[in-house]
Amino acid sequence: MPTFAPTQTDITRAWHVVDADGLVLGRLATEVARLLRGKHKPIYAPNVDTGDHVIVVNADKVVLTSDKAQKKIVYHHTGYPGGIRSQRYDDFLARKPEEAVRKAVRGMLPKNSLGRSMLRKLKVYAGPTHPHAAQSPSPLDLSAARREPPAPARKEA
Repeated sequence: MPTFAPTQTDITRAWHVVDADGLVLGRLATEVARLLRGKHKPIYAPNVDTGDHVIVVNADKVVLTSDKAQKKIVYHHTGYPGGIRSQRYDDFLARKPEEAVRKAVRGMLPKNSLGRSMLRKLKVYAGPTHPHAAQSPSPLDLSAARREPPAPARKEA
């Protein structure tokens, strides 16, 4: 029996909407990257872009666990000698929340032309609205990506 290799005629792309309000950035990014790659489909192949389109809304309400917002540093280079720039992640989230989500997802995709084509299917918006209503996206529940309160300490008797 020959190995199945998906072609462009086999791929059907769906649209998903993810509400990032209160979700942890890394957990959100892993689920979005999984959808963009198409790993949730039975026709997944690592060398073919079989993924869906993903719309992330409320990117400005994403959270980081622990004290990463104050300790984590994001770097950017201007392209000029000595042009390295750095800022704390909470400042980065306040200024460019869409870019923070996009950067987190981009780090979890392949580092080649295939990953760049997958990233083009990601649409990120800081607010609760998006202009993709014509595609009739289905809402995606990522309740597992929420920050959980710390478990109470158990007393041993």
